[in-house]
Amino acid sequence: MSLANLVKAIEEKFASPLVAQFPDFRSGDTVRVHCKITEGAKSRIQEFVGIVIAIKEKGRMNGHFRVRKISDNVGVERVFPYHSPNVSKIEVLNKGDTTKAKLFYLRKKVGKAARVGTNYSR
Repeated sequence: MSLANLVKAIEEKFASPLVAQFPDFRSGDTVRVHCKITEGAKSRIQEFVGIVIAIKEKGRMNGHFRVRKISDNVGVERVFPYHSPNVSKIEVLNKGDTTKAKLFYLRKKVGKAARVGTNYSR
């Protein structure tokens, strides 16, 4: 078996079927990510609401997206792989109007300056 076939077989086995159901979103959009949290023997679904600041290799096996929110005046970022079994659902709450693909400049902003404008024509 060649290396390309081996990689393809592994991707088919471990790919999440939920990725096809995820809505189309991009950097600057405000999203609600439903992720599974396991604490001891119990697991529950927790929502993480924030702005998407980066997307890498959308939908691919090693692709992920980065979501940032402000919690108690502290910036919190989480990286969610597309094919993670812990991501159960993604909802787009607001479409952002940005011209950049990576919004890392938001890390230095606080308060109202850390917002992204909205564009309803998309």
